[in-house]
Amino acid sequence: MKIGLYFGSFNPVHVGHLIIAGYAAEHTDLDKVWLVVSPQNPFKTENGLLNEYHRLHLVQLAIDDDTRLRASDVEFSLPRPSYTIDTLTYLQEKYPQHEFALVVGSDSLQNLPRWKHGEQIMREHDLYVYERSGHPVSENPGSRVKILKAPLLDISATAIRSNIHNGKSIRYLVPEQVREEIERNRYYK
Repeated sequence: MKIGLYFGSFNPVHVGHLIIAGYAAEHTDLDKVWLVVSPQNPFKTENGLLNEYHRLHLVQLAIDDDTRLRASDVEFSLPRPSYTIDTLTYLQEKYPQHEFALVVGSDSLQNLPRWKHGEQIMREHDLYVYERSGHPVSENPGSRVKILKAPLLDISATAIRSNIHNGKSIRYLVPEQVREEIERNRYYK
């Protein structure tokens, strides 16, 4: 099975994330897409980060019964901060029958050389890249980069958290079950 790993803080998960994950699962050779909740991104501070188990639960609520997608907590038991190469190595050892690829934004692709063992990741794994505003990407024949032509929405988790903090609605930015859970638990207040 070929599994696309879509890493993120998902702080919180929103419809933009789900559109990309669903598109990758439906319109590529990926059999499944795992939304890997990162407990701590090495390029971001932990300030304002909802507890990882709460974020994982929100992702589980968001994907509901979509069998193409899976919420993954694989990085919760790995050393922190989380490095993609370490997660890939762990998954390859645990699931040798699967092939793992990455689903990343074009901004992340441009930063990949700065990642721990970024060149190795690019050499050994397919990269399904969706274009982010201000970060154009083009096909490079012979490379393992595949462009996703997913519909993109300019939605950010930062803006969603700001809306919540300022008493503004997040309806239609996140799945309804996620909105209800955030409001019920007063997350991001």
